[in-house]
Amino acid sequence: MSRAAGLLWLLLPGLAALEPLSVGLAIGVAWALTGYLSHPSFYCSYVECCSSAGQRLNATALKVQLDTKLFGQHLAKDVVLKAVIGFSNNPNPKKPLTLSLHGWAGTGKNFLSQILAEHVHPAGLRSKFVHLFLATLHFPHDDELKLYKEQLQSWIRGNVSACPHSVFIFDEMDKMHPGLIDAIKPFLDYYEQVDGVSYTKAIFIFLSNAGGDLINRAALDFWTSGKHREEIQLKDLEPTLAVGVFNNKNSGLWHSSLIEKNLIDYFVPFLPLEQKHVKMCIRAEMIARGYAVDEEVVQAVVDEMTFFPKEQKIYSDKGCKTVQAKLDIHEDTVMEDTKAKG
Repeated sequence: MSRAAGLLWLLLPGLAALEPLSVGLAIGVAWALTGYLSHPSFYCSYVECCSSAGQRLNATALKVQLDTKLFGQHLAKDVVLKAVIGFSNNPNPKKPLTLSLHGWAGTGKNFLSQILAEHVHPAGLRSKFVHLFLATLHFPHDDELKLYKEQLQSWIRGNVSACPHSVFIFDEMDKMHPGLIDAIKPFLDYYEQVDGVSYTKAIFIFLSNAGGDLINRAALDFWTSGKHREEIQLKDLEPTLAVGVFNNKNSGLWHSSLIEKNLIDYFVPFLPLEQKHVKMCIRAEMIARGYAVDEEVVQAVVDEMTFFPKEQKIYSDKGCKTVQAKLDIHEDTVMEDTKAKG
């Protein structure tokens, strides 16, 4: 309505010189044009809009992307997929979806959170409705804890007011000052509204290296006992992980009320990656760069990486984190192979 009024105001000087019939026609055209331009289907094709209440995630597309891009994480894929789709399909959730992703660096925590963000808001991390917080960047000083709590509450309140389907990603939780994250407890709890704002459609994701040692030990125990890693179930890790993170003084969730009050819906373990998974990452990176896959180069990159335990050398100590940098060294070889095959 306000857009229409503004457009009519701009037209008034010209309308005064027209016949009554022409004036009526001009007004009608102005109203119709304004209505069309302000219609969500048109307006949102040029300006990013918050997801509508009835919009659901494409479960098939999300599963395909996780299956083809996230390697060696059967637990994380299964848990997150079911949790997110169930949350998306629920028209009236009682609380926001809260996930805590744990594991060593390079195992795919950031990658999965980015994929998830893109399926909620297509622009992903570039979206104005997806918010990434880095502990060392946004909350660097321990003596500013009170200020950070106030800023964090204000930021979340303002963004959820603008878009109920906002996504908040907190990275480096293991470097966050204990107690800070408890500032957002009221927003994660089972409240229909807090000060007139509903947070039940939002998604909160915590990323942390804390608990990685517990996960690695469990994975190694399975390997030692002759079991396949795919046999590891969430129930084998989640209780131990939750307690371990709660009691870890190097975790932003140390003695956190979010754990104490059971407000984190899932503790999602990311398993250490084996050599075969690292090779999958290397091949995927080659394809992403437009190169032909050269298995000799794949093996050469793997040979430059370090694995643990020292004797068995089963798991990559950096996951796939250094794959891009390692592959850069072999860029000339890969380019020549691609030209030769092309």
